[in-house]
Amino acid sequence: MILPIYIPAFLLAIGGGIVSPTLSIYVKSFELSYTLTTVVLAVGVLGNIPAGILVERLGRKLSMLLGLVMIGISTVGMGTATHFFQLIVSQLFGGIGMALWMLARHAYMTDVIPIANRGRAIALFGGVNRMGTFVGQFCSIFLGVNLRLPFFIYTGILVLNFVLCLFFIPETRRTIHQTTDKKVPYLKQLIQISRQHARLLATAGVGQVCVQTLRRGCNIIIPLYADEVVGLTTQQVRSVVMISSAVDMSMFPIAGYMMDRFGRRYATVPGVCIFATGMVFMSFTGTFTWLLLAAIFMKMGNGIASGTMMTLGADLAPREGTGEFLGLWRLTGDFGGSAGPVIVGNLADLFGLSYSGFALGGIGYLAVGIFLWLVPETLKKE
Repeated sequence: MILPIYIPAFLLAIGGGIVSPTLSIYVKSFELSYTLTTVVLAVGVLGNIPAGILVERLGRKLSMLLGLVMIGISTVGMGTATHFFQLIVSQLFGGIGMALWMLARHAYMTDVIPIANRGRAIALFGGVNRMGTFVGQFCSIFLGVNLRLPFFIYTGILVLNFVLCLFFIPETRRTIHQTTDKKVPYLKQLIQISRQHARLLATAGVGQVCVQTLRRGCNIIIPLYADEVVGLTTQQVRSVVMISSAVDMSMFPIAGYMMDRFGRRYATVPGVCIFATGMVFMSFTGTFTWLLLAAIFMKMGNGIASGTMMTLGADLAPREGTGEFLGLWRLTGDFGGSAGPVIVGNLADLFGLSYSGFALGGIGYLAVGIFLWLVPETLKKE
């Protein structure tokens, strides 16, 4: 798991961490409204359905490599963008690539990790991502005010990651007749799997939509709130994001232990509840110190819930049609990931960023209720 999964994840997270603190500010600099800014950041969700097709047809390794290439092209496109249309196309292309990368990794881990150790292994994966993000955000503090430079540094990291994955990721795809019947059209098979698991997707899937809405909304609203409402400098914005991420990455051992020792919901419910409370608290802040405390509280909750959605998806995935099910699972998650920015943008344009924080907090509390009362525990003990 170290060379095939953890190190590539760490490197990719470093690149994402370099870009993320000022990504929403960069897009907003094109003189866009909050709504259009968040539409640009949300459009990548459309990549999940084609990704679900390719992962089962191409296999885990080739899908990861293709995903990295597409992310790289998208990153260059973002860094050289001169107008709104280029931003949209780059984000859409990168969304397909990221979906390929994430879905193939998820399927790979589902293939090789036994369920008894899955919570800790995937929580560690989440922790590695958070550590990489922290390193990238720390490095971003030294990049000055240039908002395009982070994209080109990210591109260089992607090239290194591609070489590493090319040599160290083994193929784990089961033979095609075990997972996918070539004679059955993909869309028909996708509909069949969605019908078979409709109840799970209607409960756990909706819960994941709420969690990912909160997570993605958090990543968008903190920099915007810090810049537009509190009036922090670019360096101060990056500092808030970086310090709170340090707290986030320190929580994954707790998440893994709780998931494998007590059950998945024992990490999900308290983590999301703390996260949502921090989001509501943010809307009352007006200084660097109080905003930092709210961000730390949010990231503490997010860290406690580290890996919970991926673990739950891996637990629920059937052996037949793993890739297709995980494609649907990721689609529900990324629908929430897209809803978060859109909610932030629309409410911010209508009422202000503070109301966006209240709305995201409420969605987080809804997720708590769903996972507490409607989603069954998936950890099976002897």
